[in-house]
Amino acid sequence: MHEILFWVIIGIIVIDFIFEKYLDYLNTTKWSDALPDEVKGIYDEAKYKTQQAYQRENHRFGILTSSFSFIITLGMFLFFGFAFVDNIAWGISANSIIAALIFFGILMFVSDIINTPFSVYDTFKIEEKYGFNKTTPKTFVFDKIKGWLVGALIGGGLLALIIFIYQKTQNMFWIYAWITISAFTIFMAMFYSNLIVPLFNKQIPLEDGELRDAIKTFSDKVGFKLDNIFVINGSKRSTKANAYFTGLGAKKRIVLYDTLINDMEINELVAVLAHEIGHYKKKHVIQGLLISLAQTGVVLFIFSLLINNPNLSKALGVDIPNFHIGLVAFGILYSPVSFVLGIFMNILSRKNEYQADEFAAVNFNPVDLASALKKLSVKNLSNLTPHKKYVFFHYSHPTLLQRLVYLKSFEKK
Repeated sequence: MHEILFWVIIGIIVIDFIFEKYLDYLNTTKWSDALPDEVKGIYDEAKYKTQQAYQRENHRFGILTSSFSFIITLGMFLFFGFAFVDNIAWGISANSIIAALIFFGILMFVSDIINTPFSVYDTFKIEEKYGFNKTTPKTFVFDKIKGWLVGALIGGGLLALIIFIYQKTQNMFWIYAWITISAFTIFMAMFYSNLIVPLFNKQIPLEDGELRDAIKTFSDKVGFKLDNIFVINGSKRSTKANAYFTGLGAKKRIVLYDTLINDMEINELVAVLAHEIGHYKKKHVIQGLLISLAQTGVVLFIFSLLINNPNLSKALGVDIPNFHIGLVAFGILYSPVSFVLGIFMNILSRKNEYQADEFAAVNFNPVDLASALKKLSVKNLSNLTPHKKYVFFHYSHPTLLQRLVYLKSFEKK
């Protein structure tokens, strides 16, 4: 049986890689040297050529990085690399919790080190070439170190707690683990911006003035209590612009990138925030959180049924079952289910984006939101003509052109 599981795992990895390359190829069929009619008025000729060059370069680099990752991953399974690391972990400690932490620590650290040259090239070559990069080598290195520390403390701590729960509860493991992870997820949803973001970026309250007054006026109009409006120094790393909504209840806040404020008019900024407020008013934030928690419960339940199955460990070359090896094997075997669920989540997310656009259009101004979306796309050199199959499988947002058509319908009302 474990031989069958082994080849199923290999098959999943290979099919996933081939399918992703197929979708990438479909996107290349939409490339054009001439400015397509549908993007005229958004991109000019020069900017469109830059965008196409950016897409081509990212595509070539993506093939290189994904192929390298595929070869490494496949090699780890074909040559029983996970069993090798498992032996190292158990050789250092006979404690199952410590062994698991060492096991995943080695995998994460080595993986990050191997991928660092690709990150360096992407940041300091490609992003620099197209005018996006503002990251200094010092910031890059400190981000790495802080990322390792945060991952070790939070990821390692949560993993240790989950294994401890498994040891104490066995058959009831999935319920207690689900409660623990759910509590952690809700806590992070509320306090992520307070605890984690400041380790990497400065967030300052939006200063009094015309923009804050305009935002306050709109939020009062739609009955949205908003006291926390922050500006984040996104320009520390990139010229790309963004805005997002985070937190729950009294901890909710809207965060604007300083690059966004610099590039948009006040009405456009309020329109962007109206879209974000629309997500909250339409209960999308709670909806997403509840679906995530439900999926976590299902995954843990299925994992609890298989965790002691020796075939999972033997498929990776380990004779005696243990938690961390079983988790690796299960993660690959579950990935097709996760892929299918991801499709439905993207469909739901695109639907929610339309609803948030509608909220902004009806309660503020569709023209200002359309203008803001155009500016964001041009600023970030976004692909405006992705293949529809790629959109179906991977896009959590409708394409810009789809959103513009949708917003246009509200101008007539």
